[in-house]
Amino acid sequence: MSDLTKFEMRQFERLFGMSSGYVLNFSNRTFEDFIADSAKRIISEPKYYRHSGSKANRLRAFWEVEPNHVVGKLSADLLDYTRIEKLIENKDLFDSCQKIAQRLLHDAPAINIDALTPVSTEREFEALVNAVKISIENNEPESALDRLHTFFIKYLRLVCSGRKISIDREKPLHSLMGEYIKALKQQNAIESEMTERILKSTISHLDAFSRVRNEQSLAHDNRMLNYEESLLIFNQVTSTVRFIRAIEDRLAKQAAPVADDDIPF
Repeated sequence: MSDLTKFEMRQFERLFGMSSGYVLNFSNRTFEDFIADSAKRIISEPKYYRHSGSKANRLRAFWEVEPNHVVGKLSADLLDYTRIEKLIENKDLFDSCQKIAQRLLHDAPAINIDALTPVSTEREFEALVNAVKISIENNEPESALDRLHTFFIKYLRLVCSGRKISIDREKPLHSLMGEYIKALKQQNAIESEMTERILKSTISHLDAFSRVRNEQSLAHDNRMLNYEESLLIFNQVTSTVRFIRAIEDRLAKQAAPVADDDIPF
């Protein structure tokens, strides 16, 4: 459940006009659709039923039932909707509610989740990213490990292919990472010894990640790894994805041709 205080709840209630039982200008259908799109939850489910079952009471139940990061995501989206629909009557109250939503969002269990985005037009990439994000939104990192492993393999192969590194399908993930690090060194893309050491440590981490995927994830009929260790592994792997994306973007910008702005006479 979220840790919204009574005072914070009252602020949202005032901004969204919930004293009447309504929430902003939503109908029952548009309210259910909005929450399904934003939070991937069905607000008409019995667990969200409180008292009269009004939209306002269902939103209050949502605050009680769901964890901080899910409540924060929905709150932030409702605030965006309020702004777009020009329903803001009290700017100070709106700003205060934005701060509350950001506090809740910062309590997300998985960091670097935004680093996982489709990086090609392949439908498989989008399906993998969506599957991982749904697991994280449900606060189930243990069920995301298998898909995350598949995403990382596909992503690293794509990056290595662009660097003319052999991507034989039989080549294990940790070996591919070792060759990628070597390519970065040859390009002088790594500036500190510590960065190199951290990257080299990921080689053994990825070897272990493959074993977790095969023996402790939903890839097979396994007993899943516990929540805390799954979350640690998830954050470690996604931080590596974020770094690779950042360094590849930097190198791509450095390699881009400089526009010639000289005007010929």
